[in-house]
Amino acid sequence: MMQPHSSLTASRWMTLSAVSAAVLLSACTSTPLPPWTSAPTATPGTVTTAPKSQGPAPVHIPGVSNPGVISTPVETTPLQAVPLSVWQESPEVAARFPDPATPYSTPGLTNGRTTFTSNAELGQMLRQVAAAPAGGTKAELITAGTSQEGTPIHALLLTRAAGTSLHDLDASGRPTVLLIGQQHGDEPAGSEALLAMAQSLAQGPLGPLLDKLNVLLVPRANPDGAASGRRTTSNGIDMNRDHLLLQTPEADALAKLSRNYRPVAVFDSHEFTVAGRYLEKFQAVQRYDALLQTPTTANTHEFVGKAANEWYLLPMQKALTDQGMSTNWYYTTTKKADDLTLSMGGVRPDTGRNVYALKNAPSLLIETRGVGIGRAHIQRRVHSHVVALTSALQTTAQRAKELEQVRAFVARDVASQACRGQFTLESQQTTEKRRIVFLDPQTGEDRPQEVDWKSSVKLQPGESRARPCGYWLSTNAGEAADKLRALGLQVLRVAEPGNMLADTYQEVERSSSAKNDVLGPSSRSVERVKVQLQRIAIDVPEGSYYVPLNQPMANLAIAALEPDTQSSFFANHIITGLSDVARSMNNPSLVYDETD
Repeated sequence: MMQPHSSLTASRWMTLSAVSAAVLLSACTSTPLPPWTSAPTATPGTVTTAPKSQGPAPVHIPGVSNPGVISTPVETTPLQAVPLSVWQESPEVAARFPDPATPYSTPGLTNGRTTFTSNAELGQMLRQVAAAPAGGTKAELITAGTSQEGTPIHALLLTRAAGTSLHDLDASGRPTVLLIGQQHGDEPAGSEALLAMAQSLAQGPLGPLLDKLNVLLVPRANPDGAASGRRTTSNGIDMNRDHLLLQTPEADALAKLSRNYRPVAVFDSHEFTVAGRYLEKFQAVQRYDALLQTPTTANTHEFVGKAANEWYLLPMQKALTDQGMSTNWYYTTTKKADDLTLSMGGVRPDTGRNVYALKNAPSLLIETRGVGIGRAHIQRRVHSHVVALTSALQTTAQRAKELEQVRAFVARDVASQACRGQFTLESQQTTEKRRIVFLDPQTGEDRPQEVDWKSSVKLQPGESRARPCGYWLSTNAGEAADKLRALGLQVLRVAEPGNMLADTYQEVERSSSAKNDVLGPSSRSVERVKVQLQRIAIDVPEGSYYVPLNQPMANLAIAALEPDTQSSFFANHIITGLSDVARSMNNPSLVYDETD
């Protein structure tokens, strides 16, 4: 334990190592890893085919009608169902996607509705659910934040702990799972599914799972986009590319929920385009019910990836196929008409899936067949999400102890790497051939095609760099310090002038370019820079910041602060100068403000 410096007031102290992360780690220095056993299921990405004319077998999970749930709009402009695009679904294609045997009940799924659940209806339903939990369940409705247009971002906590406070959750010994819906406003099925699951967890057949875990649901992360049927937030940012930079209040709200509730696993519900670019490029439409992807970014801890792939993905895939639904890896394609490549989800540390993995939580992207087809097959789309997410909750309940062991081990292991070893600056996708099954847009028959496939499973590692002991940030980097804290990182404020041995970044080349991801270039630009490292002694002024790397989420700090990547704070103008950040190459003897 660090002792206060004798010449300082009680609000300041001296550290020779790099602060209180070491205290956190001392509690888990003997944490064993659990036996690593995987579910005996199919290989991820295996093509599975559902019957053409028979619906899936009944499943006794959420979806039963509840007469207490509101079913009429309570605001004048409810969320609109985006109409079908130019392509009109044929009866033969529609026959491939029968509804589940048991319908789901939310305001937006009411028979005769032409719109999805509005933001006001969503809040009202969550208040109803929170007011009447059963079976010893406790519920708390949380306002996680406010959208850019002033709409509350609602979260619902469900638990059978002694209470809903963070202290009570920790004392219960149960892990918390975070479920997120509708980051993209034109993808409503996830939101409707989470409303149905909230009802079932609080009052229905999923309730017994709360004996083993806590569940935190955010049914609609992007209420403004949902209200207008728009993918992005009001300022035009794709919030699922904003989990590192936190340039939207919506992503900031999710980051702070994660920081406060420390979920052991995170699941993110989306929908993918059915026709659109696929009809244009392949003269076919999408076949799969659900596309799934686990974390795929540099410096994800091996055991976080193994837990996501072996403990969560494989049982989830089996649960879907057992219900007669087809699955594959998630993929997309660019907007260029002559680009016939299919690409898995990105490998940069900007999406929720990848950022949560750098926070040491196994995470999965769940995408269902929905964008561009309005309300078509909405019950089946919701069913796909409910089946997948129910599998995720069941896995967590079954492996609660093992997941906590993995989290403790990974936290200790990541923090122990400070000042030694190397990390990968960025990784790249690799290209291979892959067989994908589409549907004929008229006959509904399977149309297999061999495609060029950019894999995010098999990554090509890029440049490696020595891992520092920490990062120094200048007094100009207050915004960066605030964002790092919001992400859950420890950031210390220097109380008295000092010095340290540091690697500084010397600019070699610079350019501005469009921000690029698997969908192609965006309208936003980034500052790309090539650097060389120069090791010198630097002065550390009072009021500057220090980010130690002997903390569990050190790899997230690396993603934000190494300047020569597209996702970094420097590339995205949060840190404005290369002289505002440096790599500490020893454990500095500095005095910090205790309040930080």
